[in-house]
Amino acid sequence: MQIGKYISLIETELLPQIFLTTPSPFDPIIVENRSSSWKTVGSGNYAGVFSNDLNPLLVVKVYGRDPDELKKEIEVYKKLGDHKAYSHLYAYSDSYLVLKKIDGITLFDALVKGVPIPESVIEDIDNGLEYARSVGLNPFDVHGKNVVMSNGRGYIVDVSDFYKQGYCSKWDDLKKAYYKIYRPFLKKYHPSIPFYVVDGIRKGYRLYRKFFRKAGKM
Repeated sequence: MQIGKYISLIETELLPQIFLTTPSPFDPIIVENRSSSWKTVGSGNYAGVFSNDLNPLLVVKVYGRDPDELKKEIEVYKKLGDHKAYSHLYAYSDSYLVLKKIDGITLFDALVKGVPIPESVIEDIDNGLEYARSVGLNPFDVHGKNVVMSNGRGYIVDVSDFYKQGYCSKWDDLKKAYYKIYRPFLKKYHPSIPFYVVDGIRKGYRLYRKFFRKAGKM
C-alpha cells in the first residue's frame, strides 16, 4: 500500500474512531478504540500506537497530549535517519507519526516469560545508542520496557526523550544487572520470573533512583 493511501486511512478510519484521555499527568494515556479495522498495539505517557492489517509493516503513533513532545520526537527521528537499531519515520502530521513496525518482545516481558536474552541484543542496543550520540542526540530513558529483541537482535522502540539533556543511568544500570546477575546465574536456565517480582524490581529501582537524586541535592 502506498503511503498516501495509508495516511488517508489514518485520517478517515482511525482518528475519528479513537479517543485518548489523560486522567493524570503522571499516568499513561488511556486508549478507547472504536475502529473495526485498526488494532491498538499499545500506549505510553504521551501516545497510543495502532496498526492495520492492510499494511502490517507500519504503525501509527497518535499523540494524546503535549504536541510539543511530538515535534521533538519528529526531530529525533530525522536525526536518526535510517539505522537498524531504530524504527524509521515515514510520515507525520501535527498529531501522529507513521513509523516502521518493530516486532519482538521487550526485555521486561522476556524475563517474565523465560525467554533467553542473548548478549547480541545488549551489544545492538549499545551500538544504537552510540550512533544516536554521534548524530547529536542524548539517549535518555532507555530501559527494559522500551527495548525489544527479535531473532537475537536488539531494537530501541521509544526515542521520544532523546532530546533531553543530562545523564540517564537506566540503560547502564540494566547492563550491569545483565552481566552481574542475569548472564552468570539466570541465562543458562532462563526461568520465567513472576510478573509481580519483575515489576516489583522495576518499582524498587525507580524509588532507589529517586532517593539518590534527592540525596545528591542535599
